Amino acid sequence: MLRIIPIRDLKNTSEISQMCHENPDPIYVTKNGYGDMVVMSVEAYEEKLLLVDIYQKLEAAGAEIAAGKTIDADESLRRIREKYHV
Repeated sequence: MLRIIPIRDLKNTSEISQMCHENPDPIYVTKNGYGDMVVMSVEAYEEKLLLVDIYQKLEAAGAEIAAGKTIDADESLRRIREKYHV
């Protein structure tokens, strides 16, 4: 659910903190009727950062696949076994 509050409501820090922890969605703060900032819990923020990291790694992997920088799984295992004498 989209939550939008005016900047003057930030005076109620305990209430804002409770809102952040009850729902992982960000709280959009407006100033003079325009978007000014976003507030969220640390946990929600860290989860967003983790997702961004995962998406970046998936994008890089997709680019490597498109560039043909892949090898067969059996070939990969053979190389690892040779390298580590397993």
